[in-house]
Parts: sequence; structure tokens; C-alpha cells
Amino acid sequence: MKTAKILFVDDEIDLERLLKQRLKKNIRDNQFELLFASNGKEALEILKSDRSVAMVATDINMPEMDGITLLAKIAEIDPTIKTIVMSAYSDWQNIRNAMHCGAFDFITKPIDFEDLVITIFRTLEQVQQVRENLNKLQQAQLLLIQSEKMSTLGQLVAGVAHEINNPIGFLSGNIEQATEAINDLIHHLQLYQEKYPDPGSDIEQNAENIDLEYLLSDLPDMLSSMKMGAERIRNISNSLRTFYRGDTGDKVLANIHEGIDSTLTILQHRLKANNERPAIQTLKDYGDIPLLKCYQGKLNQVFMNLLVNAIDSLEESNQGKSFNEINAAPNIIAIKTELSQDEPSVVIKIKDNGKGMSDEIKSKIFEHFFTTKSIGKGTGLGLSISRQIVEEAHGGSLTCTSTEGEGSEFAIALPIELNNS
Repeated sequence: MKTAKILFVDDEIDLERLLKQRLKKNIRDNQFELLFASNGKEALEILKSDRSVAMVATDINMPEMDGITLLAKIAEIDPTIKTIVMSAYSDWQNIRNAMHCGAFDFITKPIDFEDLVITIFRTLEQVQQVRENLNKLQQAQLLLIQSEKMSTLGQLVAGVAHEINNPIGFLSGNIEQATEAINDLIHHLQLYQEKYPDPGSDIEQNAENIDLEYLLSDLPDMLSSMKMGAERIRNISNSLRTFYRGDTGDKVLANIHEGIDSTLTILQHRLKANNERPAIQTLKDYGDIPLLKCYQGKLNQVFMNLLVNAIDSLEESNQGKSFNEINAAPNIIAIKTELSQDEPSVVIKIKDNGKGMSDEIKSKIFEHFFTTKSIGKGTGLGLSISRQIVEEAHGGSLTCTSTEGEGSEFAIALPIELNNS
């Protein structure tokens, strides 16, 4: 158990010295960290500034704000904090009032310190259980919300992709036929020019007006560009369908490489060059891995979150650099897949050469709502949801290694189920 912060609230001057003396072993063993306030008002200021306090032990009768009022205020700040009241035997009415107001337990004065330690451990155990249950509930709610959003978005994308594919198929097929027909017409026109080199002044003037020579050379290029554009739209549509088609309630056999490739296609608008930087290079080192039984749509979401974070990190590391400086040391996202050497699992590594992270930030990146991005750019949920998807839904692991100034690498390990086939 990590060190628990306990706030003692009492206006007795000697209590702080006495508690530090009698609980010194617990303090030395990093079981307790003691904080002190002389009244309820001071206690509230501490609780507002330090959200890691687990427990409050308070007297009832104090100046400025009494313990009963403090109890109600604590519940508003953090309902998971448990409070014990300390009062004399003769103060039973106030003790009953405190218990009715949510106090977890009570200690009578003069304090029996053995009883105090037992009560503290019992209270901290309750706090830990409540916070673990609350965390599980929050995780379940986040997954439920995200699952619903992904399901709705998946249906929307599938519909849009279907509607796009129909006219694109029509367009692509007609471009092929139009290209053949126009090539035939060009060939036929060229034969006329060879057989009838002097067609007359009217025809020559018209050929000059429409710049016939340019049209004959440029028209095939125009058709080729149209064909490439139609094919690109088809690829994007197919990538969207691949990205979302596995968003079902059951595990399916999926090609991990297809999922990564579809995600990269969807993110192409962020990877390509712009006025401020060259294109971000993506280096793929795909190993010989089997189809994996997984929740494909959810895994694609993990790939999306990790790749977006990598792009964001690279763009932040570019700040203050010129186009030529970035070009000399290009932005790179390296993606590697392989079979684990230690256990039957597939490992996917996504690495960038961006700004990296300090150890302090790295220790918090998987926490709900933690983000280093500017307001409106990040929710602080991407990595926490990604870890839940990998660890809870797939029984795998999601880890991060990072060096400040050099970049970060996220590694996903997914177990290969025995009944993969």
C-alpha cells in the first residue's frame, strides 16, 4: 500500500507533536504522511489544494468552523475521503450527529493510540476499496460511452462508405471506357492529319483556336488524374470500412496489418507535407504474424489513439524549427509487428522521434483525463481507454518507454488465443 495522507484537524496545540511522536514508526515506514489544521476552515484549504488526502481525523468543537460543518464540506470536495471524529466520552450527542453526517468512525479522548492505529488502518482499507470500486465504475462508464460512440460512428461510416462506393464505382468504370474511347478518337484524328495535311483554312483556324496540339497531349493526362482521384477516394472508403467493420460485440479473426494500414490512410491528411513541415515518414516493419482473434474495431481505435499522439508529439517538437531544419532531421513514425520471444503473443510497437516525456509525465499518461495538450485538443481519455481495451478486453498489455528530447515508443502485446482458428 502506498503512503496514505491523513489530515488531523484539532485546535489542541500539543496534538501535532504527540501524534508525530506516537506514530513515528508508521511515518518512518512510509505508511502514513500526516497533515495538520487547527480548524475546519484551514482543513478545507488543504483538501482543496491536495486531492491525494485519503482520510481526515477531526475534533468536533473548534473555532471558525466546527467538525460537523467540516464533514458536510468534505463530502462536496471528495466523497471518497473517509472521516473519523475525535471527541470526549461526554460528547455523545455530537458524536451521534457526526455519525449521522457521514463520519466513518470515532475515537474518544484521551486518545488510545493503539486503537487509533487500528481505526486508521480500517478506515484506509475502506477508502481504498471505495476508490477502487469508483475507478472500476468510471472505467466501465467510459468504455460504455466509447463503445456507443464507436458503434454509432461505425454505422454512419459504413453507410457513407457504401453510398460513396456506388458513384465511385460508376465513375471509375466510365473513366476506363472514356479513356479508351478518347484514345481511339485521338488516334482517328491523327490519321486524318496524316492523310489530309491541308484540311483548309477553317479547320486550321479552329485547331489553333482550341489549341488542338495541347489538347491531344494533355487530355490523356487529365483522364489519368481523374482515374487516380477516383481510386484514392475508393481506397479511403475501403479504409473507413476496414477501420469500423470489426466494431462488433464479438471477437473476430482479424489482420492486424490491415487495421494499421487503414488507420494510416484515414490519418493521411495529418501525415502529408504542409507549409510548415515536410511529410511525416512512416516506416513499416511488418513481421510474419498470424490472424488474431480480437475486437477489431476497438483495436483500430487503439492504433488511431497512438498514431494521433505520435503525430501531435512530432508537431510539438517542430515548434521553433524551420522547414529546412525539420527536413534535415525528418519526423518519423516507425511501426513494427513481431511475435514475442517470451510467450505466444503478437507485439505491435509504434515509435516516434518527437519530444519524448519526462518520468513524471510518463507515470501519469494512462490516468483518466490527464493530458499535456492544450485546451480543446485533447480529452485525456485516449490512452486510458486504449489501455483498458488492450488489457481488460484482450488480456494484453500496453506499455510506454520514453526519453525526453528523443521520442516515445508504445508497445502493445496481444495474446494469441489457442482457438485462434
